[in-house]
Amino acid sequence: MRRVREVIVVEGRYDKNALSQVVEGVIFETRGFGIFRDRERLSLLRRLTAERGAVLLLDSDGAGFVIRGKLKGMLPKEQVKQAYIPDVYGKERRKKAPGKEGKLGVEGMSPAVLLRALEQAGATFEDGEPPVCRGEVTKADLYALGLTGPGSAERRQALLKELGLPEHLTVNGLLEAVNVLYEKTEFLQLEVVVSSGAGRI
Repeated sequence: MRRVREVIVVEGRYDKNALSQVVEGVIFETRGFGIFRDRERLSLLRRLTAERGAVLLLDSDGAGFVIRGKLKGMLPKEQVKQAYIPDVYGKERRKKAPGKEGKLGVEGMSPAVLLRALEQAGATFEDGEPPVCRGEVTKADLYALGLTGPGSAERRQALLKELGLPEHLTVNGLLEAVNVLYEKTEFLQLEVVVSSGAGRI
């Protein structure tokens, strides 16, 4: 399994599932065109892109290119790489019929094709390099801070609001975002974390 530094942007969860069999890293779903109606998610993607860079790996149909074009204009140009999958006609196993244009999407591509698309886009593979030891926030840390477990929903919502993260972010999503945006020591020193916690770690 290869490790990619950039945030890889895909359209949906089936694309994410297919890609997570090939690479390790942050895989961000646009939920189709949904991201353009969700300012918080778009803001989160901008922050993640500014921190790590992004690779857009979207379907090769018309809708995929519309999403790609819109994101290209909304994200910092110098931080974005473009990955393209080939036009392959057919239908994904889970579908009863092919899509509108009859092309396979990211979820229908083989692992080799997905890997090649990322390589051709110039994605940064960190396989040979030891990962930068930033220290990672864990679920146990969130629990110790009173951000998970009984009665934690309100504190978690306050934290999400203070950090400018989407209010509907799951615990796993919060963990992923925090580990991209902050070093562990930096996160644990944030005033909002300290004040929301039941105690320090």
